[in-house]
Amino acid sequence: MEKIIIPPLDLARAEEIRAGWAKMDKPAGSLGRLEEMVVDYAAMTGKPLPEKIKTAMVLVCGDHAIAKYGISAYPQEVTLQMINGYMRGTAGANVMARHAGADVFVVDVGTNFDLSHLEKVRQCKVAWGTEDFTQGPAMTQEQAEQAIRVGMEVANDCIDKGYNLLETAEMGIGNTTSTSAIVSGFLGIDPELTVGRGSGINDERMKIKRQVVIDGLTKNKPKLGDAMDVLCKVGGYDHASLAGVIIGGAMRRVPTMVDGVNATAAALLAYGLCPECAKYMLVSHLSSDISHKKMLEVLQLKPIVDAGMRLGEGTGANLAVVVLQSAIDVYNKLSR
Repeated sequence: MEKIIIPPLDLARAEEIRAGWAKMDKPAGSLGRLEEMVVDYAAMTGKPLPEKIKTAMVLVCGDHAIAKYGISAYPQEVTLQMINGYMRGTAGANVMARHAGADVFVVDVGTNFDLSHLEKVRQCKVAWGTEDFTQGPAMTQEQAEQAIRVGMEVANDCIDKGYNLLETAEMGIGNTTSTSAIVSGFLGIDPELTVGRGSGINDERMKIKRQVVIDGLTKNKPKLGDAMDVLCKVGGYDHASLAGVIIGGAMRRVPTMVDGVNATAAALLAYGLCPECAKYMLVSHLSSDISHKKMLEVLQLKPIVDAGMRLGEGTGANLAVVVLQSAIDVYNKLSR
């Protein structure tokens, strides 16, 4: 990987916004975390607050070989069905993106399907899905680095087009199982405390899912706290590319609104690869998946929304962008 340099936060800009909140005709701190959110955004960008946030929702798609074990409530074909839905604009993620004023960019970094006929999908396939991590590593380091670079390139392209906020979004059947393995492998937490119900699986599938994670960790023995090793052994191409999006944004002072549990696993990997990039993360919501809270504690991030969501695909991130835009609107109008 090339050298990553993350600029420091603009603390002077942060104090300027904090002082602006204090001067308003309202009780100090009465807007609570909304005030801090705006302060944080200003410190990250180092620029005057925009009238409108220009948001790029990067929806990275990748498949996971472990899906064959029946760890999800849905077959792997649903990955393709959902991507078709994104292209038609009919998925829940599209609806939420429209509310947030976000533009959706779909990236194929590792699906098990030929998407070359979908012109609006960015074709960046590293491989046709990951390898079965119960039998060996999910990917090579070369593949992992390639997927990370894809995310960094997408982030740079979006920033070059004037986007001042990135959103992480993902799609790929089996990705919550990979996420659980990432959290257990990186943090050394027992799978009993990281494996959740994901797509809403029943008790029988839950036992299978937990065993798949246990088998993957036992077979690969990922190194505790070693993000690249964990990614290669039990991660997904979607996780890798989203980590690249976060790192790419941070390198250019553009914050990322991190979505739910899978996107936060990508954020955890980005943090492991480059701890300073965590300063450029905003986290949208608290997922109902059990490993999410543990990751947020490590990243020292507080969710903007707690609505028990577990859909993924950037839906929570879009909801949080609406909240952030509202807070910026309040500041811009009341600080004049």
